[in-house]
Amino acid sequence: MISLKNIFGKSSLALVAGLLLAGSTAVQAQDAVAGKAIFEGNCTVCHSIDADVVGPALKGVHERRGDEWLVKFIQNSQEMVQAGDKDAIEVYEKFNKMPMPAFASSLSEDDIKNVIAFIKEESSKPAEAEVAPVAEATDAAATPPAVEAEVAFLDLPPVLLFTFVLAAIIILLTVLVLIMMFRLFVPMLGDSIYDEDFRHSFAGRLLFLFRGDGTVVTGKAKDEIHSHHDFDGIQEYDNDLPPWWKALFYVSIVFAIGYMLHYHVFKTGPLQIEEYETEMEQAAILAAATADDPNAPTNFEVITDAAALESGKALYNTNCAACHGAEGQGTVGPNLTDEYWLHGGDVNDIFKTIKYGVPAKGMVPWQGKLTKDQMLEVSSYILSIQGTNPPNAKEPQGEKM
Repeated sequence: MISLKNIFGKSSLALVAGLLLAGSTAVQAQDAVAGKAIFEGNCTVCHSIDADVVGPALKGVHERRGDEWLVKFIQNSQEMVQAGDKDAIEVYEKFNKMPMPAFASSLSEDDIKNVIAFIKEESSKPAEAEVAPVAEATDAAATPPAVEAEVAFLDLPPVLLFTFVLAAIIILLTVLVLIMMFRLFVPMLGDSIYDEDFRHSFAGRLLFLFRGDGTVVTGKAKDEIHSHHDFDGIQEYDNDLPPWWKALFYVSIVFAIGYMLHYHVFKTGPLQIEEYETEMEQAAILAAATADDPNAPTNFEVITDAAALESGKALYNTNCAACHGAEGQGTVGPNLTDEYWLHGGDVNDIFKTIKYGVPAKGMVPWQGKLTKDQMLEVSSYILSIQGTNPPNAKEPQGEKM
């Protein structure tokens, strides 16, 4: 008979183990919650879990690099690059050598571990199946015309394919018959083909062209020297222009007459100015049909309201400070407090840079994440800190405005 002592002993061990596991899971979940807040406040500007943005996608990064490596990299990535860490150099070079801000002074090691716990939790979630959006009913006039699909040659109707093949066979047979007739009748002409009358006829020129005589194209040199047309031993020969040159000259005269009649006399064709204006109108129509046209003119005014500027400052600290510094002094991104600008220093220029970003230089587009009013508030706040001269400001970049 099993003793009660053994039963209670084993049950106690199982209970303690269960409590430890439950406590560990709860702590891990709590770490992930704290890490999510830190991640959203510091990392979402440059990173996503599932997709590359300015920096790499972070899904499964703990499995590829390890927790200890991640902690050191987040604390100071450039220190690891300079120390020759192979993985750090690989990430740095793959993402256009954009240095990641050092978080050693702003985040504790526990904060960074919480961020890693959040990444682990997000990485373990199964990928959500993409649901195709339901098309909204729109007016027929607003629906863009369907693009005609290209049809491969072999997908044409059989009747057309048969017609093309038959035409090709007829052309081939015609060429073969002409070659056979040429080879049959030329020997019958004998030496008569060398008669001057025959050689200067169209058939004679064509015949000798096939036989390798290019005078029908280049013309025949007369070797007749012009009288009194010599200087310092240089003599001028009275040779005709090549026939091909004269033929092109005559064709260009006919073309010029037709061009003048078509465009300037009958005015049946548009001139360059008319073509340009038509193309610009078409471009304007296409741009108007596009919801987010980066070339569309804007006429925003700088906001001076204190509440709006305070809102812009809060948005800036949340989304922009990681790359441009808390005071706009510039870190990864350029200094925003001096008079130099890479993409224009007007409020409309700044608005467009924020909205559409500069992906080639690591500036992500914020349309879809911030509303138009929020982007205008951030733009106005950036202009409000001009000339503040914060400490450790980055050197000027761009043109002075």
